[in-house]
Amino acid sequence: MTAPILRSVADLRAATAPWRREGQRIGIVPTMGALHDGHLSLVAAAKEKCERVIVTIFVNPRQFSTPEDLANYPRTEHADAAKLARFNVDAIYVPDGDQMYPAGFSTNVTVSDLTDVMDGIHRPGHFAGVATVVAKLFAQSSATDAFFGEKDFQQLQVVRRMARDLDIPITVHGCPTIREIDGLAMSSRNLLLSDRARTVAPALIDQMEAMADAVAAGRDPAAAQSDSIAALLRAGFTGVDYFEIRANDDLSLLTSPTRPARLFAAAWLAGVRLIDNIPVQT
Repeated sequence: MTAPILRSVADLRAATAPWRREGQRIGIVPTMGALHDGHLSLVAAAKEKCERVIVTIFVNPRQFSTPEDLANYPRTEHADAAKLARFNVDAIYVPDGDQMYPAGFSTNVTVSDLTDVMDGIHRPGHFAGVATVVAKLFAQSSATDAFFGEKDFQQLQVVRRMARDLDIPITVHGCPTIREIDGLAMSSRNLLLSDRARTVAPALIDQMEAMADAVAAGRDPAAAQSDSIAALLRAGFTGVDYFEIRANDDLSLLTSPTRPARLFAAAWLAGVRLIDNIPVQT
């Protein structure tokens, strides 16, 4: 069954009011659309834990570094709604721009420390855009639970910190990364890859696993990192923004995984920026 598509805050709150009165758990899955199996795994997780589920679709202009990147982002609302039909979600929230950023809007939510590394450096303003729109979605929906993928692990930690610091009564769940058969992490941006680039893209996870295995075997992390980056460039990647081991909790840079940590990577292929992360053995 296709869920109703709501486009205003008033309509969303009207839909959720009876759920709140009945004390039901309301799950929210924030997305920018172009849904794939990774997104749908979040919906499935929300359905398991909550009586009601809202999927949001909003291509947030404040998350993009350039107008070109915003313009090129896939927009597939009708196809997305069709994919969600089998999950029987209770609402699809597709707010118009003025519902999120009305005339005179002048507030930004920023999270320091966690955003001073990795994508916070390479995409200035990105996480302020994420934190602001997610804070608004939490407030608009009155959700009790939110579901985010671990592929965007830095984003997940930023959202968790934002909700904690602002005393938002919501539980933020991290869900495992969903991958293609060849290992590439599912992402809406994968749609932008040419056929040839798509065959090269799995080299990213291959080299991440190679570095993680090398470090686990006792090899010097700096040497393993250098080898993996060189291999990516030989494979056809045109640049690497970062390829490094960081702590799970505060994302601090580690010379070796002495506490729970992940290997984070961001690299460019045929004009498309791919990101990924995997746990590393401590």
